[in-house]
Amino acid sequence: MTIQTIRDRLPDYARDMKLNLGAVLSEEGAPGLNLRQIHASALASAYATHQPLLIQALEHESTTTLSAADKQGARAAPTIMAMNNIYYRALDLLHDEEFKKMPANLRMNILRDPGISKEDFEIYSLAVSAVNGCQMCLNAHAEGLKKLGVSRQAVQSALRIAAVIHAVSQVLTIEENATPDAQQAA
Repeated sequence: MTIQTIRDRLPDYARDMKLNLGAVLSEEGAPGLNLRQIHASALASAYATHQPLLIQALEHESTTTLSAADKQGARAAPTIMAMNNIYYRALDLLHDEEFKKMPANLRMNILRDPGISKEDFEIYSLAVSAVNGCQMCLNAHAEGLKKLGVSRQAVQSALRIAAVIHAVSQVLTIEENATPDAQQAA
């Protein structure tokens, strides 16, 4: 499975996603990020969507771009964010500010030592937090990236990658679950 195979599978109603997927996975389409950061952000976002075909294609796409450590970071970000995005989004939704003052008491050592650069891990965590919709985590990672000197353009690129990966995942899931009559109508 390759990204081109995925793009070829996208139906007419998802033409924008076909075009966007081709764009955001390039340095021209994701300004401020290098190809390694682009591929790892896309892969981390795909892991967060749980879409097997997309994960497989992005793993294939990144075989020459990502080191073993980069791949580990692309797996670690959605893993820790799966917990943090739920916990901190819940705190944000609660109307009792006292909960925010309480210690989380959740192990998050990977945030301190992710095995890759802090900048890269923050970028991947930002992308995953966008997929998972956690406002508190998005703000925390955007602020962390700002402190590391990462440009707004790079942050926007990571968010665009996450958005496109999520949308493509949605299309693939729709197509996998559509009845034969619905597929013919498309």
